[in-house]
Amino acid sequence: MDKKELAIRLHDKKYNCCQSVACAFCEEVGVDEQILFKAGEGFGLGMGCMEGTCGAVSGAVMLAGFKNSDANLESPGTKAATYGLSAQLMAAFEQRCKSTVCKELKGVDTGTPLCSCQNCICTGVELVQEMLGL
Repeated sequence: MDKKELAIRLHDKKYNCCQSVACAFCEEVGVDEQILFKAGEGFGLGMGCMEGTCGAVSGAVMLAGFKNSDANLESPGTKAATYGLSAQLMAAFEQRCKSTVCKELKGVDTGTPLCSCQNCICTGVELVQEMLGL
């Protein structure tokens, strides 16, 4: 099964959009699925009931940290590079989905959705594969 299918299957099991993207790559980043599930729980529904950043791109950014961080607690040396990678993920997601804000993606104020949750999840997965090489 490919990663997009896996992420959609997870979403169908009631994982939120962040959890769906992040947990689809638990093996690749060497993190237990339950830990990624817990870490991603607060990022669902656009952080703040659709007011904030889409969970699917939040999951991709979370994976950027797992992939890129040197995990050096005394003298972190990878933050700037990870921040840059995160900015690239956000920009690419916005270009493909026309926003990074859940409320805008769902068309809450306009009545015109820009992108469905499934498409946001698939875009998040694609970006993880393309930009993080996972």
